[in-house]
Amino acid sequence: MNRHAFTDQERAAVYKAIYERRDIRSFLPDPLDEDAVARILDAGHHAPSVGFMQPWNFILIRSQEVKQRLRDAVDRERVAASLHFEDNRQDLYLKLKVEGILQAPLTICVTCDPTRGGRHVLGRNSIPETDVFSVSCAIQNMWLASRAEGIAMGWVSIFKKPDIRHILDIPPHIDPIGLISLGYVDDFPPRPLLETSGWRGRIPLADLVFDEKWGARRGG
Repeated sequence: MNRHAFTDQERAAVYKAIYERRDIRSFLPDPLDEDAVARILDAGHHAPSVGFMQPWNFILIRSQEVKQRLRDAVDRERVAASLHFEDNRQDLYLKLKVEGILQAPLTICVTCDPTRGGRHVLGRNSIPETDVFSVSCAIQNMWLASRAEGIAMGWVSIFKKPDIRHILDIPPHIDPIGLISLGYVDDFPPRPLLETSGWRGRIPLADLVFDEKWGARRGG
């Protein structure tokens, strides 16, 4: 018996949050429970980080004026990005709702400070991008905590970093990693929106797992 394992009920709750997490783009206007927001932020702050550098900051945005400016910046990039797709893929892309910044009562800009911890961060010298990996872990923690709180979350990353820095007065050495919209919804969809819209299906796990070396299929 593994004395460190969660109980069956605790384990089921963790996996439920993982499997029912969704990237949401439409929200109800109802104000959020601020205690829940604090817990979500604390969950993000308890993410793992390389060298324990904790490179994240969280900018909370509730002003409709600021959210409109962010939405305009995202929309410019959304239209520009559509040029990379051809034929029906371009049409489908433009029909997708890629952000809900104006609907959501709260948007959080999560940033990365690559200077935090000094010039030499334990474990980061070989792969500098691990600071961004760390921020991604923080965002995932926030996503799972949001789902556990019954709050929907959407991660928007279609923007030019200089635009977001300008709108939010972010210093030039700080990278905005994601705009995280939070709000309540009537229902959480049973499957990811990009899957149900026909954009792409989930790849079978068996196609992605190798044994010992690249391309060696398990049991092959």
